[in-house]
Amino acid sequence: MSEIFTIAQLSDPHLSSLANVKMKDLLSKRVLGYLSWRLNRRAKYRPEILADLVEDIKFQQPDHIVITGDLTHIGLPQEFQEVKDWLDALGAPAKVTIIPGNHDMYVETDWESTFALWYSYMSSDIAEVFRSCVRQSCFPSLRIRNSIAFIGLSTARPSAPFLAVGSIGPSQLQALERVLVEMGERRLFRIILLHHPPIFGTVPWRKRLIDHASFRSVVERCGAELVLHGHAHCTSIREMVTKNHVIPVIGVPAASARSQHPNRGAQYNLYRIIRQASTWSIQFSVRGYSHAEKRFIGFGAPVEIEQAVKFRVKELP
Repeated sequence: MSEIFTIAQLSDPHLSSLANVKMKDLLSKRVLGYLSWRLNRRAKYRPEILADLVEDIKFQQPDHIVITGDLTHIGLPQEFQEVKDWLDALGAPAKVTIIPGNHDMYVETDWESTFALWYSYMSSDIAEVFRSCVRQSCFPSLRIRNSIAFIGLSTARPSAPFLAVGSIGPSQLQALERVLVEMGERRLFRIILLHHPPIFGTVPWRKRLIDHASFRSVVERCGAELVLHGHAHCTSIREMVTKNHVIPVIGVPAASARSQHPNRGAQYNLYRIIRQASTWSIQFSVRGYSHAEKRFIGFGAPVEIEQAVKFRVKELP
């Protein structure tokens, strides 16, 4: 008997109105982000496209939804509240998992008025594995749904003007190694979620994941079945080839982006993870926004990931 679990991945919705922003809120790097929003990005990231995406996701009825960062634009408390209201409409916290992106931590900010609002969507549900969600200590996060282990990392950190780098850090990497081993021993399908692409060269140097080599070293030792990311604002299907593993690494465009470019317009991915006896396989499909039809449609036929990115079917012991 086969077991099928469907996951929807979206990223970088940049959900923000930036209405009634006060000057005191912009006395930092945020002023650059605010000017970018006013001059360019508010025309590019459209709330009506995001609303259509949510409607389409609900019609597809995935078993779980993951959002790989940059839910806000400049990380203001009012943006966190807007996102919280949107998340509540999207789905229950038990069915939606989020991780932060660099825009969500544009500058150092007060936890209680920002990330604490998203607590129920970020926190682990395996209390004996990780501490409670208090500041950065809630990452890595771990959520287990059926035979799927969602492992969330935070690469969000404030960076200098004109930079959008990220890092995982030694404490997260140490915990990641432990949980990858434990979930592997439990024969679960391990999905790592992070905002910055972990493969060097996926994004320009100024947007890179600083400790990508350390992340790769952990995954080489412990293995994983799938890595999902955002940040690149384009379709990205790559693979992490290690000595013992070939791991798909997949990113999606910004969920609310208005663009005629086929790899940069608003999209989200659907993954049907199929377990049959002692093997795993994945069916991967893309749904993107059609400007002509003003709705989300299927982009091509579903494909087997092992054909698209040489996904190694996992043989369980």
